[in-house]
Amino acid sequence: MRSYLLFVICLLVLLLDFYCYKAIINSFTKWSAKVKRNFTIAWWTFNILLIIGVFAAIFLNLFLTLRAVILVAFFLSAVAKMFMLPFFVVDDIRRGINKLSGFSKTKQQTDQQTKNLTNKPTNDLISRSAFLTKAGLVAAAVPLSSLSWGIVSGAYDYHVKRVKLVLPNLPKAFDGIKLAQISDIHSGSFYNKTAVQGGVDLLLAEKPDLIFFTGDLVNNLTSEVSEYQDIFAKIKAPLGVYSTLGNHDYGDYYFGKESSPAKIKNLQDMIKTHKLMGFDLLMNENRRLKVNGEEIGILGIENWGMGRFPKYGKMDQAVQNTEDLPVKLLLSHDPSHWRGEILEKYPDIDAMFSGHTHGMQFGVRLKEFQWSPVQYIYKEWAGLYQAQQQQLYVNVGYGFLGYPGRVGILPEITIFELKRS
Repeated sequence: MRSYLLFVICLLVLLLDFYCYKAIINSFTKWSAKVKRNFTIAWWTFNILLIIGVFAAIFLNLFLTLRAVILVAFFLSAVAKMFMLPFFVVDDIRRGINKLSGFSKTKQQTDQQTKNLTNKPTNDLISRSAFLTKAGLVAAAVPLSSLSWGIVSGAYDYHVKRVKLVLPNLPKAFDGIKLAQISDIHSGSFYNKTAVQGGVDLLLAEKPDLIFFTGDLVNNLTSEVSEYQDIFAKIKAPLGVYSTLGNHDYGDYYFGKESSPAKIKNLQDMIKTHKLMGFDLLMNENRRLKVNGEEIGILGIENWGMGRFPKYGKMDQAVQNTEDLPVKLLLSHDPSHWRGEILEKYPDIDAMFSGHTHGMQFGVRLKEFQWSPVQYIYKEWAGLYQAQQQQLYVNVGYGFLGYPGRVGILPEITIFELKRS
């Protein structure tokens, strides 16, 4: 299934390559035969080698940095061509309409009319096709440059986000406690161990009392975290590190929805990895956290998402024996769970901590304003939300997925100060 999907994607990209190639060649009519030949060789050598490289990066055990370079180049190349495409399509539609309507004129007639109107030689003027082609190339350069900058400067530009979390029923012993949250590590996307270590150092420098990790340790397979396990094992806190699973941690996107021995082992390895790193993984269960004789509840459920995302979470199990606790904090990867179930059925959950959206790794996030295309999919996608006495915080993630960078929505380490009022 995975090989078939990759083959289809690469075939579509090749068709896109051919279409863009023909549009460029047909538009630049003044190119000499030598220039056209050199362009053709360079275009197809680059694109075919890139597709071969993608297959090698995914199916062979390539050096991590080389693998990342190949996939990044493939991604940027595809995005640039997608931005060219509308201009080329418009030009082809224009050509087609002209032919169908019999509007085409001979070159001599066109030259004469142009000279009469402009008093300039036609050789100095740009044709509509060339104009649209060049406009397409300019349009492609804009996202290409911004996305390239997002890879260079944004992928590992970890930022600390400070939030005062007011919980009216918070026991006095917990007033002022410092809680840290990270989410969506996606270790299978990383290619810079030094930068990842820098983010962990930034987190530990805050000296949090306890830490939450809200899921998606990997992209597909537990083995992806092996090169980074020693780094994340350094994450410690006096009151513990608590974690939960995200939709990517089950292997569904690699093995499919159906159970299999390999998929079961992958999940067992994931659970074991959390334990080896010192994370207390909450699988539809809870912990009673005690400070100076007073207690609050830390609850964690497996992934529960709206729509196509799996609903492995079981809140009825997670809340068992928590009726006496004055405050309950819930780790649940997908923020859609808040409106989908928590607000309606579990009014005693004081605050829920999520990730999942990544802020789509693209947008604007200022102190008083934030925007991202992901807000048209998720009502709660970044930051703190409140409904009645219940709160939700959505962390935009530590890592990245797909696009290997971030533009405007930077990787986040959240530091909460718990307050009674």
